[in-house]
Amino acid sequence: MKENTGNRYAILKKFIALYCSLGFLVRMILFVMSFKSMDFSILNILSIFGLGFMYDFGTAVFFILPYALYLLLFPSKNSGNKVDRILTYLILFFTFFITVFSFLAEFPFWGEFNTRFNFIAVDYLIYTFEVVENINQSYPLPLLIITLLALTGLIFFYFHKTKKFSLTFSSHFTFKKRLTYTVVLALISFIYIQFVTNKMAEINENLYVNELSKNGVYSFFAAFRSNELDYDTFYQKLPQNQAFALVKKELKQSNQTYLSNKETDLNRQVSNPGTEAHPNIILVCIESFSAEFMGAFGNTQQLTPNLDKMTEESIFFTNLYATGTRTVRGMEALTLSVPPTPGNSIVRRPHNSNLYSIATVLRQKNYNLNFIYGGDGYFDNMNTFFGGQGFNIVDRNRGNPLADNIKTQRINIEDNEVTFENAWGICDEDIYNKTLKIADANYKSGKPFFNFIMTTSNHKPYSFPQHTIDMPQGMRESVIKYTDYAIGKFLERAKNKPWFKNTLFLFVADHCANSAGKWEVNIDKHHIPAMIYNSGFAPQRINKLVSQIDLMPTIFGYLNWTYTTSLYGKDIRLVQPNEERALLGNYRTIGLLQHNIFTEINDRKQCNQYDWNPKTKEMKDRKESDQVLKNKTIANYQTASYRFSNGLMKENK
Repeated sequence: MKENTGNRYAILKKFIALYCSLGFLVRMILFVMSFKSMDFSILNILSIFGLGFMYDFGTAVFFILPYALYLLLFPSKNSGNKVDRILTYLILFFTFFITVFSFLAEFPFWGEFNTRFNFIAVDYLIYTFEVVENINQSYPLPLLIITLLALTGLIFFYFHKTKKFSLTFSSHFTFKKRLTYTVVLALISFIYIQFVTNKMAEINENLYVNELSKNGVYSFFAAFRSNELDYDTFYQKLPQNQAFALVKKELKQSNQTYLSNKETDLNRQVSNPGTEAHPNIILVCIESFSAEFMGAFGNTQQLTPNLDKMTEESIFFTNLYATGTRTVRGMEALTLSVPPTPGNSIVRRPHNSNLYSIATVLRQKNYNLNFIYGGDGYFDNMNTFFGGQGFNIVDRNRGNPLADNIKTQRINIEDNEVTFENAWGICDEDIYNKTLKIADANYKSGKPFFNFIMTTSNHKPYSFPQHTIDMPQGMRESVIKYTDYAIGKFLERAKNKPWFKNTLFLFVADHCANSAGKWEVNIDKHHIPAMIYNSGFAPQRINKLVSQIDLMPTIFGYLNWTYTTSLYGKDIRLVQPNEERALLGNYRTIGLLQHNIFTEINDRKQCNQYDWNPKTKEMKDRKESDQVLKNKTIANYQTASYRFSNGLMKENK
């Protein structure tokens, strides 16, 4: 038998080289796209392209490993026959197609998030209907598929022209030689799995440098493996008694008394003077709505005339920061009033029912609770979470209602109630009209109602009903204007309802439109608006530093409620200037902003501090460490993680 008439591994070797070349090309394009945000130095350039090659090489080996196993197992004597050719083409087609797809998919993902694939991409993989529909509505899907097939075909053509197929099919390697190739590739894969982590690329203060050093596919699987982060394993800790003592001291306000001396018990009695008011409350959580979109914060595009007018008639929070960069983080903050513990939001974790939340307080005051969402609330585990806190569920329900495991009432948004719908759900006008119907029904019951509305329009593909605003479809600015338009129509109709005079509205964003920047946590990319409208109180601007977790406790204070709480949020009216703070993070890196110092902790057990300039929106490394703020930061996240992990956030604990 001849061994050297060809090279059985010619395609395999060429694929690894081609993959690394394409990885370099993609990295170079992303580098150019991020040119203005880069910190240039020889070390950074070496980091981007040196580490980048390391990750690309490992990923290429992973991609081609199934083909290597095929070459090992397929009998050498049959190399080049019809079966070998069919199986080879089939395996390589899927390998090339997925490779091309992964490279092309990086560009829109980078354009939206300025990162390689991360936990967001992992989450999106779970909810394929919404994601595929979003891609279909945002991009010409047939053209994308044709492009992918054409590029895949181009790789086949290249391999054919360079005679790699003829070399492969004319080769007859012995089993021992094939085994040697396979063992080498398997060993390389093992080394990468065991020793080459994605964190190795995170050595620079500039986020863009770190992300460009990575490989998208490698980052995806790294995020998949670390989708849950155990605080005790990955983060700095204080002695437990010290952490809880710090938090209990920080949380206690002048009108509060602790109900127990138990170390881990945060239950406090809140006493507010005056007669309690129990108005209806409608909380509108606006998708991806940065403060920078509004004229009240300096925007000159006149995108938000209704909201800008509302700021003059409301209790307007000018210095409010979202806890995270995802919708589930905003929901978590507004309902659980808890710091954004690392890893997945509590909304998406198991064992998240019957937690002490604003729903606990509202039920004490005999409120009817409704969660109203324009899409299918199965997405991001919303229905299970809100149902688990006692909310009735109102959603589009395009999936399996049994999958949500909801024990409360479920109301569908029917087809005849929908005038416009895209991948993420019905348009804002439709969800507001449904809310009016729910409010009418609740009003007739004689009980006050609390409606939590989650909007969907302000999201790619940025589509909305025709003939509503004078701007084209498909643009972020257009959908911002439509979002504002729908709010104006909602309030216009609500004012004619008998329940309007006794209804307080809270308009707040879930998070900003994007979070990318020079640092792991970009504070300005967490700045969001919030307004308490129709409260019965004189309009005012609250310029204190506020976190999303403080909004509902502040409303309870305005309403003079006396209640028990174990929430981390504060009544901002009672917060002294030296006590102002905001808790915010981005999945793995979490922090505390206080006294214009941002203290961040990450899953590498590091603690960094920066001086934050709210005027220039810049952060600089802090020369002198503030141990007090470090301890406060650690204590907040350590205790919150401990309480959830040990079931201490449950209502009956």
